[in-house]
Amino acid sequence: MNVGGTGKLPMTELRALCERAGLKAVRTYIASGNVVCESALTPAAVKAKLEKALRSKLGKPCQVLLRSLAELETVARRNPFPDAPPGFLLVIFLDDPPPTDALKNVKIPGDERLKLIGRELYIHYPEGMGKSRLRTPLADVGTGRNLNTVRTLIAMAKGDA
Repeated sequence: MNVGGTGKLPMTELRALCERAGLKAVRTYIASGNVVCESALTPAAVKAKLEKALRSKLGKPCQVLLRSLAELETVARRNPFPDAPPGFLLVIFLDDPPPTDALKNVKIPGDERLKLIGRELYIHYPEGMGKSRLRTPLADVGTGRNLNTVRTLIAMAKGDA
């Protein structure tokens, strides 16, 4: 979930909100809106329920982006920069694949590498995100997690963490 800019939402409250929305085995990871859960509902129904509940709680829209365990595993496997340290590789998750020319006008100020694959944009920051002057493309329509977080979410979904 992209809860940035919506005010503070403690993860205990987010977990309770998800449970009230009918999700099962709800677990959160770090205070950035990462939720691992189970549901018999369709992804579209889960997204709609959570966005409605979050809007009611926060008083403004909040974007929910969903990925199944299989999809997260594919994201990790598709990593186009396997030589990049996982903490220096950001994955921007999007609801829908952007146009193929979405990166056409992106100005890369340093040695950053970008690759768009389906509904994910991979960005390798060789000097770290904090030192980069890259204006993160598609960040306004998606939410980013580094590869360490993606791997932890996979482990949590498998019950290994």
